[in-house]
Formats: sequence, C-alpha cells, structure tokens
Amino acid sequence: MIKKILIANRGEIAVRIIRACKELGIVAAAVYSEEDKKANHTLLADEAYYIGEAPSTQSYLVKEKLIALAKSIEADAIHPGYGFLSENSAFIEMVENENLIFIGPSSASVKLMGSKTSARSLMKKNNVPVVPGTINPIQNLEEGIETAIKIGFPVLLKASAGGGGKGMRIVNSKREFSDAFEAAKREAEKAFGDSSVYIEKLIENPKHIEVQIIADKHGNYAHLFERECSIQRRHQKIIEESPSSSIDEITREKITDSAIQAAKACNYYSAGTIEFLMDRKMNFYFLEMNTRLQVEHPVTELVSGIDLVKEQIRIASGEKLSFKQSDIKIHGHAIECRIYAEDPLNNFLPSTGILHNYFEPAGPGIRVDSGFQQGSEISVYYDPLISKIIAWSIDRESTIKRMIRALDEYSITGIKNNISFLKNVLSHKRFLDSSFNINFIENSIKEIINTDNAVNETISSEDVAAISALLIKLNPNPTSRSENDSTSFNRWTEQNYD
Repeated sequence: MIKKILIANRGEIAVRIIRACKELGIVAAAVYSEEDKKANHTLLADEAYYIGEAPSTQSYLVKEKLIALAKSIEADAIHPGYGFLSENSAFIEMVENENLIFIGPSSASVKLMGSKTSARSLMKKNNVPVVPGTINPIQNLEEGIETAIKIGFPVLLKASAGGGGKGMRIVNSKREFSDAFEAAKREAEKAFGDSSVYIEKLIENPKHIEVQIIADKHGNYAHLFERECSIQRRHQKIIEESPSSSIDEITREKITDSAIQAAKACNYYSAGTIEFLMDRKMNFYFLEMNTRLQVEHPVTELVSGIDLVKEQIRIASGEKLSFKQSDIKIHGHAIECRIYAEDPLNNFLPSTGILHNYFEPAGPGIRVDSGFQQGSEISVYYDPLISKIIAWSIDRESTIKRMIRALDEYSITGIKNNISFLKNVLSHKRFLDSSFNINFIENSIKEIINTDNAVNETISSEDVAAISALLIKLNPNPTSRSENDSTSFNRWTEQNYD
C-alpha cells in the first residue's frame, strides 16, 4: 500500500492531489521552487521540499532531483499531475527503474502513444477510426506535396511528437505547401526536439470530443463518458463540459466503445483520455491520446461521481477498479471555465503581478480548483492559469446560468483576467444552442470581446475598500504562520477550500 507520495508538480493540480492523499490517509510531499515558497501547494502539503530556482528547467523539470528526493524522503510513489513530466516516457522509465511507483500509465504505453504517427498506426490496426492521412512522417518536400495532392486540399501538417498546436499548419493549396512544411518542421524541432511531421486531411469546422477512460492492472477497462472541448483559443481549451450536447446516444455508444478499444490497444492502465474530431454528420476520428490526468477532469468527476485522482492512486497500488461500467451513469451536467491571468483586450497578453484582492465564488454546485490566494503572485515563470471554476446542475441550461452567477461573484484585482470574456462566451447564441465548433472563438472574437463590458473593469477606491474589508473579515491572516505551527492555516483552508 502506498504510504507517501511525492507530487512532482505545482499549482492547482498539486493542491488537488494533496487533498486526495489526505482523504486516503497518505502522506503528501510537495516540491517547490524559489518562486513557490508560499504557494498554496507548499503550505497545504504534509511535507514540502525545495527543488530549485524559479525556472522550471532548474526545478520542476529536473528528473534526477525529483527521483533522488523521492528516495531520500522514503516516498513510495510519484504523482506527476499534468504538464511538466507527466507524459515524459524517459522520466517514467527512470521512476520504474528505481523501484518507485509512477502514478500513471507504464512508460511503454506513454512512449507508444506519445508519437502521433505510431499512435495512428496502432489505432488503424485496431479498427479505431482515424483521420485520412499518412501513418509515417513525411521524409521530404516532394513526398509531402505528392501526398497532399492525393489526400486532397486542405490538409493539416502536424508534428509527430507534438501537441498544443505547435508544429501545426493548415495548407490550402500546393502553392502554400513548401513554406508551411518548412515552418512546421522548424517549430516542431524547437518545441519537441523532433522535426518530423505528418499529414492529415483537414476536417473543417469539427467538434472536439474526448472520452475519459480508466483501467487497472488486472485488465478491467471503463469509460466515464465524453467531454465537449470545442471552445478553444489557439488550440488550447478554455471551456469544457460533460456530457456533450452535440451527440446522440448512438454516437455516444460508438465513440466510447472506440475509446475503450484504443486504450486496450496500448495495454493502458490508470486514467487517460482519448481525443476525437467529429464532423457535422457525427463521424468521429481519433486525434490523440493524453496519457495522464486532464486539466478538465473535474467535469467528469461531477457527472460520474468518480474521484479520478483517488482511483489513479488505488490503481497504482495494484487495486482493481472500484466500480463496473454498469455502475456509471451520467448525472446532470457540468461546465468548467479556466481563469487565466491574461488581457483579452490586448491580444490575450499574459498578466503578472500580485493578487491584491482575490475572492473565489461559492454556493450550490460550484467547485473552485485553485493554486492561489489573496497576496499570491502570478509569475512570469509558469502557466498563467489562476484557477478552474466548475459548475454542476441538473441540466445544461441551469449549469450555464450557475456558471455565469459564479463568474459574477469572482473578484480579482491586481492582474488582468479573462472572466468577462468567459461570460461573453457563455452568453453567446452559438454557445447556448451548441452550434459552435473548434473555430468558434477565432471566428467570433470581435463579438465576444465587447469593450462595453469592460474585461478588466476599473473599480472605485470605495469598492476596493469594501472588498478588502470583507476579505479581511473572512480571512484575517491566511498566509502568515510560523514554521512550527500550521494549525490555524490548516483550519482556514478547511473552511475555505472544501
């Protein structure tokens, strides 16, 4: 049985894992950089260890430091969260070789699914629908042009080892191919250390649907239904929901069956996500597999009743799934909004600084996963994600209304943010009637950014004073504590974070 876990991550996902550990009676050991000495995850953990300077390349990404620390503190396992080293097969293999438990899939599964081309080949062999295109990387320009003509323009050039839109180019004609091919290769090399790219037929204006799967080491597989992830900006999701209002029961059964088949094909265990593109006729195609916990996992937890982090830990301990497929039903509807420190009125430029006033929403059906509190600093060194708000209600319409209410309650000053932008998306006709696709934000950006609803409102000094007085009353001194007395801090967090 796992007794102590080293959490190789930071921010809201580290806090999420810490809470799961505490509820399971497992010691949660955090790591922190110079920048994160007073971060929530550092303060909430049972144990916290300095790992290096602020840049992640000197701290959270140093494999040898993390493994050496895990061994020195006698941790049984390492949980990677998401991002950082969560899908790094070399790191996972190092963990396995040191007889530590990696809370996630095997290095073999991650390596197999980490290459887009090998994953496509495997899916095709196992009758999982894939987008028409090449299985192997394109070797040269001439082969690329010939292949693109054969598939038919428009096509998509994609990095074999990539994700997040890096190394990706849309090519509409033969004339555009050469420049796009070289640009995609350069960007892929810079981002992933691998310049290889492949070609897919461009599915125009698709939906992005993903299926949460989970499996144990005993050969038991299950899905927790689908998530709608089409609200994206620059290939990054900003609003996710479960279930998708865009698919019928027949399509739901087909796409979840395909996801299970994909997981079985790579002998997968732990939590993972199979991502698909779906066209207007509800034909769906395998896009990629995320071999880790997803940022948007809370929406699945709320509609399924399954704690994915606890389930991951139990699976890593060698236990069987705690439920059967027949036990899982969709209950209600859940939506997640990602709150970013960025300025929508200035091309979404990241915003850094101190959270002078920070008041999170609450109330029925609202969950906030956050790595910050009042007085925290949004740093230049890490992702600008402040928190995730998750709203649940009995149906989609009431969930949208609940989410807008929660966003109205959220008070952040000191940095710019995307709260009003998110409210404008949620109120847009195409979001309300589910007619959006992955190009919705890009095509509707001028409508969504409505300067009359100032995204970063300048509030009066009287408002600031009133908010400050309320926050002080609710939380007289959340960040100060002695090294030897964490009682008051822990009591405060129990009251304000549950």
